[in-house]
Amino acid sequence: MYQRYPLAALTAAGALVSPAVTLAQAPVDPATPASAQGVTSYGPDFFADARPTTALDMIERLPGFVLDGGDNVRGFEGAAGNVLIDGRRPASKSDSLEEILRRTPAAQVVRIDLIRGGAPGIDMQGKSVMANLVRAETNSMQGLIALADRQVYDGRNLLGLRVEGSGRVGELAWEAGLVGGQGPDDGAGQGPRVRVDSQGVPLILSDVDSEGLGTNAALTGAVERPLMGGQFRANGRLFVDHFEYDERNLGRAGGPLEISHDDIELAETELGASFSRPLGPRTSLELIGLRQTAEETIEATFEDPVEQVRFALESDTVETIGRGVLRWRQTEALSWELGAETALNTLQSQTRFDRNGAPVALPAANVEVEERRSEVFLKAAWRATPRLTLDSALRYEASDITAGGDVALEKALAFAKPRFSLAWAHDPRNQIRFSLERSVGQLDFDDFVASSSLNTGVLTAGNPDLDPAQEWLLEAAVERRFWNSGAAVVTLRRAEITDVVDRAPVRLAGGGVYDAPANIGEGVREELALTLTLPLERLGVKGAQLRGEATWRRSAVDDPTTGESREISGLRPLEWEAHYTHDLPAWKSVWGLDVFGGWRETYYRYDEISTTKLRTFVVPFVEWKPRPEWVIRAEIPNLTERGVRRTRTVYAGPRDVSPIAYVEDRDIQFGRMYRLRISRTLGG
Repeated sequence: MYQRYPLAALTAAGALVSPAVTLAQAPVDPATPASAQGVTSYGPDFFADARPTTALDMIERLPGFVLDGGDNVRGFEGAAGNVLIDGRRPASKSDSLEEILRRTPAAQVVRIDLIRGGAPGIDMQGKSVMANLVRAETNSMQGLIALADRQVYDGRNLLGLRVEGSGRVGELAWEAGLVGGQGPDDGAGQGPRVRVDSQGVPLILSDVDSEGLGTNAALTGAVERPLMGGQFRANGRLFVDHFEYDERNLGRAGGPLEISHDDIELAETELGASFSRPLGPRTSLELIGLRQTAEETIEATFEDPVEQVRFALESDTVETIGRGVLRWRQTEALSWELGAETALNTLQSQTRFDRNGAPVALPAANVEVEERRSEVFLKAAWRATPRLTLDSALRYEASDITAGGDVALEKALAFAKPRFSLAWAHDPRNQIRFSLERSVGQLDFDDFVASSSLNTGVLTAGNPDLDPAQEWLLEAAVERRFWNSGAAVVTLRRAEITDVVDRAPVRLAGGGVYDAPANIGEGVREELALTLTLPLERLGVKGAQLRGEATWRRSAVDDPTTGESREISGLRPLEWEAHYTHDLPAWKSVWGLDVFGGWRETYYRYDEISTTKLRTFVVPFVEWKPRPEWVIRAEIPNLTERGVRRTRTVYAGPRDVSPIAYVEDRDIQFGRMYRLRISRTLGG
């Protein structure tokens, strides 16, 4: 489905090229066998048949590895993904890990170290598996230009452009890039809408015709150079997006029934700097500063024969982060990290809701929020024996939150967050991992302010008086590596959650009731995850590989309206995807099939249960590289013409005491697309 600010059209334009800079730090002692440390190294030869263009192409071929781009949270410590660049996290939050890997040429990669369970000198960031991308330093200038054309089933022709370059002038390394394009909302489309009462009698029979389009661009740049015996890097990013959504509900008897329009503008900036310096043969210091801003404007209108509704939201957020980390390699088997981080986050928002020209009051419609947050941490990684690695951390965070405007609030929060994990390698092919961690979620500023979905009639009140969810998470994993590049990982997780953030009714003094985010008590979440990398050469298909992952999920919490046990809102019971690739070196080609499994998610409001089901998304592709610098890729997104189905069961009042008022079902179909991407690398 469409992400509000889609980069799909942008990344479709092709691979990126990164700067020729490197901190060149090997993660483990090269004198110790990698297999004994839970570290497996993959050089360029491992990926040769696939003829990769970017580091992302290589990362996606790592056996048993699934890319995790990190969490979209405030602060730097808790937002990490599971890929390091030369032993360090990228000093950026808004520039996604996937984008960074896209703009790193495969020719620049010396090797990729796959770290399972931890290793001295590596901050695992709570991940059980981490990949470290080691790059070579080069003085040559490199660049890329790419064009993409996407033909949508409804006749739209959407273009994408990517122009990037990097190089070095003396000791100064630089990079710059511009990426722009358009992406369709594939959650829109055409289909029937049916509303019936509790007895099944039709109330509304109509046909939905909807269309959404995002147009966005990102400008990035960075410089890096030696400074004061260390390495200094500065980076910047500007991102702008405009999204429009139009929907017409046409009654079966003729004539328009309902018309809605959404218009969203977003502008984001990021400025960051990092400095790292060795303080001795075993000690190093890293300093990071980061500032992000986001300005968003939402205008939404809805009208039918009896009413006109308008919703408007303006919000400004700013995040400023300072961070320092001291690393000490006590021995070849034991390393320590001591660090601190502070952040200042602010939100200013104004919301307006009118019905037939008359303003309607919403709880927490206009708010100002300030959060001062600090965290200190101590981490240790110890290779106790060649087969046993222990990784542990203790973090302590404290925050002060103040809110003004419609809600006056002051609160202080403090949490200790210990983590302990161990990995035991029975032999180079088999590993068992255990971890126990107390994690604390972050309050979502979007929950502090009111929001709407006018085409469904759902209004959500804001609630700044929330506590973050806390959980004790126990995880156990068994990994088996087989053949030359096969891997299977089975993972079990159980989380005991307090202060679950879900939905609950908020009653106004005048008698109105709205749905709002709220802490609703204790809950539990259980997961079974399977990751498989299966080379098919031994099954008679040379150069072919099947990769897949699946997560089965079960959760439970007491509903604040009915008091009965139910699943936690928004948690999908099943998510899966599978990828088949077939390398044809003689033809300088790769072809394959990407399948993204359907899923279901359900939200429980005080007067409504809404369920969204997305069907399976299938993308066949073929990629041809007639010369090393040229890549031509053709694909058919949504070959199966999958759609999205939304079902709402709406009650006449609170669900515990009220009958069903109606059930509404929308079955929206989005057709096939055809995409062609041509890219050419320059220099090298």
